[in-house]
Amino acid sequence: MSKMVHLVTIALAVALLSGCMTINQNQPSAPLNPVLATNALKADIAVGEKISAKSSMNILFGFIKFGGDNKFADGVSYSGAGDGGFAGLLDPTSAVKSAAAYNAVKSANADIIVHPSYVLEVNDYFFFKKVTATVTGYKGTIKSIQ
Repeated sequence: MSKMVHLVTIALAVALLSGCMTINQNQPSAPLNPVLATNALKADIAVGEKISAKSSMNILFGFIKFGGDNKFADGVSYSGAGDGGFAGLLDPTSAVKSAAAYNAVKSANADIIVHPSYVLEVNDYFFFKKVTATVTGYKGTIKSIQ
């Protein structure tokens, strides 16, 4: 009997301590949000070489974020969503994507990322997860705005 309890305890410990890994690559799309714009600005953007950057963050209990980068690109919207609002606080991947975008823009000395694509790698260990985001796109430099 004690041998069976010992085996069940080991099996339970292995199940709780093992994790799973998820990889997600987004496909950028444009939402249909008709907006009436007057006096629209026109930007002349020089598109350069392909750029890429990475960022990682640790998340405890699904919402406590620690480790990783502490600088983020502000005003980045994903999948056509707005700036996030309160829902952005609950989304653990938006901060990692924003940090990867900041790293890409700063390392390439760019103004924007043209056609960004994000790959998320999530290592999930029940109470703890490590999220890594990689962004690739093209260097965009604003020449003029009218």
